[in-house]
Amino acid sequence: MVGGREKPKIPSKRRKLHKVGDESKDDRISLLPNCVLVEILSRLPSTKEAIRTGTLSKRWKHLWTSVDTLIFKYGENDLSASDFISFVEKTLTQCRQSKLKKFEVETRYDIQFASQVNRWIRYAISCNVQELKLELCKMIYESGFLLGQLFFTGSCFTDLRLEGCMFNPTGAISWKNLRSLSISYGKLDDDLIENILSGSPVLETLVLEYCEGYTRLNITSKSVKNLVFSGYFDPFIAPNACGIQINAPHILSLTIKCCLFLWKPLLLNVSSLVKASLYYTLFDHYDTTLEEAEEEMLKGLMLNLCHVKELNFGDVCSKTLARLKDKGFIIPSNLNCR
Repeated sequence: MVGGREKPKIPSKRRKLHKVGDESKDDRISLLPNCVLVEILSRLPSTKEAIRTGTLSKRWKHLWTSVDTLIFKYGENDLSASDFISFVEKTLTQCRQSKLKKFEVETRYDIQFASQVNRWIRYAISCNVQELKLELCKMIYESGFLLGQLFFTGSCFTDLRLEGCMFNPTGAISWKNLRSLSISYGKLDDDLIENILSGSPVLETLVLEYCEGYTRLNITSKSVKNLVFSGYFDPFIAPNACGIQINAPHILSLTIKCCLFLWKPLLLNVSSLVKASLYYTLFDHYDTTLEEAEEEMLKGLMLNLCHVKELNFGDVCSKTLARLKDKGFIIPSNLNCR
């Protein structure tokens, strides 16, 4: 009191400092419910980035363990191959979800890690994973990862993308819910492909990229609508002796792309085809010039595709078509070429 009056209060110049990660009225993200935050984390490019958010605050520390999307990429971790394997192993022991939407692993593969990869697959299947991607890069001519029989009975799969994997099922294949299948750098044979197709009754999209060992694609299933034939290379087969037969009467879309080490694909029946895309290039041939091989192959394909509504060309095929026109080749009038 001063002279009977109350001493006026002087506003403090101090400002309340918030620690990094503290929730406040300005931290709108942390005000969101956990289910929304978990969904945000599931959209990050990798699980490693989701884990890093655990340093934000106590609330965020364990949120990532409930994410239903697990993505592991070897290149982003700056770890040795063995340390990367250990990182994946440790991460899976901390996860709390009982169901997975997506499980992806991209890494260099060595046969010494086969037991760990098998363990990851069993974990994903136990969580009823829908989308599974195994990108196991290997050195040329080295053995890839051998898929176990449990993998071939994973009825939970809806989308499979496999690279560097070996197929040797000891029993029937049962992928009852599989809608999209992509196989890269695998060794297949005609019977195995038929086994895959018969065990995938609702398959819609099939992608074969740089696979070898097969000469026939007999796709009679009415569910398969999209076929991507991407690259073909078999160093033990002379290109003029190798012709891929494609019998797919119900597909609506066909894409042939990347480098082909073969004489020509034979389109036996693609009567339902609406759209075709030709983005391929050819390796040099032994008994003819490359230009002659390109022209012969494109001419044959166009004659088999004259009923499609839309036909797209890549740069090489466009140049080949121009040469054919100069030589008098007439494009079917009903073709819509792009």
